[in-house]
Amino acid sequence: MTEATGNRPALTVWIVSDGKPGHVNQSLGLAEALARATPTETHRLPALPAWRAWLALLLKHIPGKALPSPDLIVGAGHATHMTLLAARRARGGQAVVLMKPSLPRAWFDLCIVPQHDGIAADTRTLVTEGALNRMHAAAHRDTHHGLLLIGGLSPHFEWDDDAIQLQIKSILARTPDTHWTLTTSRRTPPEFLAELPSASNLTVVPHTATSPDWLPAQFARCGIVWVTPDSASMVFEALSAGADVGVFDLPVNPKSRVGQAIARLADSQRITRFVRWCASGKLHPNLHPLAEADRCAEWILEWLKRKN
Repeated sequence: MTEATGNRPALTVWIVSDGKPGHVNQSLGLAEALARATPTETHRLPALPAWRAWLALLLKHIPGKALPSPDLIVGAGHATHMTLLAARRARGGQAVVLMKPSLPRAWFDLCIVPQHDGIAADTRTLVTEGALNRMHAAAHRDTHHGLLLIGGLSPHFEWDDDAIQLQIKSILARTPDTHWTLTTSRRTPPEFLAELPSASNLTVVPHTATSPDWLPAQFARCGIVWVTPDSASMVFEALSAGADVGVFDLPVNPKSRVGQAIARLADSQRITRFVRWCASGKLHPNLHPLAEADRCAEWILEWLKRKN
């Protein structure tokens, strides 16, 4: 560990990045949670192409010679796995893989996997509710501002434009005092926006018009979030941000682990399905926002303490 202010040992974290925003956000979520718990210095390292990663592993050589040696090397996504192992062999530290790895778990020091990956917890594996993210509960949220997050085609749910449009119309009509902001994703069918109803309490911001900071800013202020069930990562981000969360209804693939994860959240009353909201007019309150990144950070720090 390097030195930090007040001579407290600082944790040095390397994030191996495959460049995919969802994977990078998982790693950053963990690194930021570690920084909230202990002085932490974070550096990013791009994942090497597979053949270069194998060569780096064999030769005990990894780019990043100028970086301080890592205490933790974190990566999410299959493309990061060999670089994680090569970096550990060349520079030391503990390799922490996020999500179910494509290589044997025993090759990594610690493994953090979402419940829907179907892996049991053990002394070196922590199971989380959903993938990690960078959200944490906002102190103040406006219940008169809501967010509508629209996904699209996926193997987990059968997409139905008409069904989602009808559900959006119902939400807008029954909540006239709430101003809603709707955004789409790369998977949203291109004709979807043209079919949206015009309403005085709706603002539409296509995903192409958003910056990387736009969605976190919306999560920080909106007290209510509706999400299509195919966008599971957004469901967990909304729950971590502290919003009350509704989930639109779509036919589910019965073999989908993501579908099963959404069902567990509904059964535990963490989210409210649209059909349930139609009957009651209320969303289950998010009384205990998820804080999985912070829980993972505490688990890692305890593990390091025992190891040292």
